[in-house]
Amino acid sequence: MGENPSVIRLPCAIILCRPEESGNIGSVCRAMKTMGCYDLRVVGDRDRYDEERIRIMSVHAFDVWESARFFPPDPDGLSAALADCAVSAGTTRRMGQKRKSWGMTPGQFARLAREAGSSGTVGVVFGNERTGLTDEELERCALAVNIPSNPDFPSLNLSHAVQIMTYTLFREFDGKKRGYEPVTLERLGEGVDSISAHIDRMGLYRKPGLEGNARFLQGILARAQVSEGELAKLEKLFQRMSWVKTGSAPDK
Repeated sequence: MGENPSVIRLPCAIILCRPEESGNIGSVCRAMKTMGCYDLRVVGDRDRYDEERIRIMSVHAFDVWESARFFPPDPDGLSAALADCAVSAGTTRRMGQKRKSWGMTPGQFARLAREAGSSGTVGVVFGNERTGLTDEELERCALAVNIPSNPDFPSLNLSHAVQIMTYTLFREFDGKKRGYEPVTLERLGEGVDSISAHIDRMGLYRKPGLEGNARFLQGILARAQVSEGELAKLEKLFQRMSWVKTGSAPDK
């Protein structure tokens, strides 16, 4: 059978450096696959991990582990894992002497990665669960990424960090309009004119009050940030009210 054309595959590789817990690796696989990332690379020895534990924790993403590539557990192995990447970043919460002097946010890195993604793979590197990336491992990465967190408890679980990074990359690469989009001020003005005309037709305005009430409506709807669908429903509602009140549709 052919591959499902609706499947999203990010041009992104997740590289785990010396991970310890097989359960964490399984959770990483699940986090990756939910965000269209299938390229797992492990700087470590495959034989040391419990595949049954990975299978359980990965749920339906065990295929990510099965296709994973492995590299020697040292900085040179990390360099080999990153060799085909157009851009790479190591995730770390520690900056300073002998480390990167500054770090990007996940969103900043995702925007940069999208620009580089057409010419190669984007590599995101995660360190050992207990100790993170070593200075030398971070040095092999072109950039550093800091995930903002509570300074009183800044340490993220490995799979949670992977989920945040892959989600941010997915949002940047997906390209689909999602979420809520308010109408433009021009469209809002047209809608208010339409609603005001229906109210006026019902005889609810006194002529001197028409303009003031229109401004009142525009202010309310602007603050409400209505969508196109919501504005259209409001227009239709007042149109039907005017038909009921007057007993006929307005003259064309």
